[in-house]
Amino acid sequence: MQLEEVKAAVGALWNTRGLNWPSAFEQRRQKAGDLDLLDWLRAMFGFQRDNVRNQREHLILLLANSHIRLHPKPEPLNKLDERAVDAVMNKLFKNYKTWCKFLGRKHSLRLPQGELEIQQRKILYMGLYLLIWGEAANVRFMPECLSYIFHNMAYELHGLLAGNVSIVTGENIKPSYGGDDEAFLRKVITPLYRVIEKEAKKSQNGKAPHSVWCNYDDLNEYFWSSDCFSLGWPMRDDGEFFKSTRDLAQGRKGPQRKSGSTGKSYFVETRTFWHTFRSFDRLWTFYVLALQAMAIGAWKGVSPLEIFQKDVLYALSSIFITAAVLRLLQSILDLALNFPGFHRWKFTDVLRNILKVIVSLGWAVALPLCYLHTFKMASEKFRDVLSFLNPLRGIPPLYIMAVALYLLPNLLAAVLFIFPMLRRWIENSDWHIIRFLLWWSQPRIYVGRGMHESQFSLIKYTIFWVSLLCCKFAFSYFVQIKPLVKPTKDIMNIHRVEYEWHEFFPKAKHNYGAVVSLWMPVILVYFMDTQIWYAIFSTIYGGFIGACDRLGEIRTLGMLRSRFQSLPGAFNTYLVPSDKSKKRGFSFSKRFDEITTNRRSEAAKFAQLWNEVICSFREEDLISDRKGCVN
Repeated sequence: MQLEEVKAAVGALWNTRGLNWPSAFEQRRQKAGDLDLLDWLRAMFGFQRDNVRNQREHLILLLANSHIRLHPKPEPLNKLDERAVDAVMNKLFKNYKTWCKFLGRKHSLRLPQGELEIQQRKILYMGLYLLIWGEAANVRFMPECLSYIFHNMAYELHGLLAGNVSIVTGENIKPSYGGDDEAFLRKVITPLYRVIEKEAKKSQNGKAPHSVWCNYDDLNEYFWSSDCFSLGWPMRDDGEFFKSTRDLAQGRKGPQRKSGSTGKSYFVETRTFWHTFRSFDRLWTFYVLALQAMAIGAWKGVSPLEIFQKDVLYALSSIFITAAVLRLLQSILDLALNFPGFHRWKFTDVLRNILKVIVSLGWAVALPLCYLHTFKMASEKFRDVLSFLNPLRGIPPLYIMAVALYLLPNLLAAVLFIFPMLRRWIENSDWHIIRFLLWWSQPRIYVGRGMHESQFSLIKYTIFWVSLLCCKFAFSYFVQIKPLVKPTKDIMNIHRVEYEWHEFFPKAKHNYGAVVSLWMPVILVYFMDTQIWYAIFSTIYGGFIGACDRLGEIRTLGMLRSRFQSLPGAFNTYLVPSDKSKKRGFSFSKRFDEITTNRRSEAAKFAQLWNEVICSFREEDLISDRKGCVN
């Protein structure tokens, strides 16, 4: 209480002017004027006494820290500045406001008209949120659930302060759960905690399948949809969220029925080895298509510069058929592995997965047909329309158009990848047209939207992986795949081979069994050697970054002593604020001026810090109290 900023925060909390206190609530302290805003919230909503004490200290420190950091300094310092209140309020309610905007609801942070009451109302809202958070226990791992609770309680708080009258009873609005002692814990938190406890028991210590129980994230996803408002306030016991504890609520009054489950909203983990492909489908697809293209090029015996020949280009274009088949496999896996969660999904989400399978199946059938179609039966008028495709003779024009249409979504995804700021804006947008366009590509979830790296980081990331993959594919083509083509052709041209062991494929032509045994180790190495190339490139890149940052330059105690004279200069350059801003260009050399006799004041700043470091080392027994001795 000796600091002015703390006095300012405490004084703001004691501003209880205009609040109506319950007549039976701590009458002695009311008469003495020893109650603040958090005490009034406890009286109205039934928070615990110790929770109020903890959050009072929490809120005072938040306001005081924000108040003292203001620039320019507020005058007078012992009066809480409105900028400090707004700064803390914006941090506390950032997620809540985003949640309301995501669900299309207006937030409950409603301020009065008078300027004198605005600060009091803001502190009441912040105190209410902190009291909810402090008493939520494990429910605080469900932040959107807390936002739902605060949304309704803040609306009731506004009704209490505005003196609104209930349409049903004709009396002033009162909190739905009353102001009894520990009413919030017993009537709000306990039912939610029972749901968490019930779902946790279903997991059987992690042995049960993920689809039969819900963790914190799964339960929190229920509040990512506007359907959560069907719970009402006070929350209905027969709501969908309380399915798993409905038998506990019935007790002995009704017949015992098997409790249901809240279910999962977006993701259901099904334990299967197919996740190896589904989780990294783009990587597997890219590797398979690259392997097919390199095998075709090596089999044709052409160099990478001769791939634009019509017969080679026609053969290489078959990779789009493979891509369509792999996309069909991915769509089927998405539908099958997420099937246990469909009972909680919306109809539009289920429809999207089914349509993806149908569309993928259509492409997997249409592309091969267009690939094999010579297009000789087309009319002259239609051929004239496709005359711009004449430079690509050797490939059916209909197939070219089908491939262009098939690649259109991929081109759009590439544009969004190149410009992450555009993708970030699209994902964070709440426009209905944007939602409709994104409906096909991904479900609309609350978290993770717009989380993309900056443009510069993306460029560095792309250059790193393009360089790595170029080296990998060059090695795979010239060292692994191309040398096997001639032996493969020779093996396939051998006839009437008599095996000493039993032949697994006695009627197979061209010795396919021997070809498979020859290529299988190479293909396995092809899919696995990326980690080797990554280790090489990360070592080279990490060494370059370390050299630029001069890591490991000081390797002995003698070198440390020789550089110790320049340590105060580095400390003053980077850690001590200065009004003079020096423009420092890029340099591999990082030398700092040594402290001379006429700059003792700068050395004193570093000496104070260094003494604290040494004292900390001695307290932790890292160094001995005796000089020159190290434990």
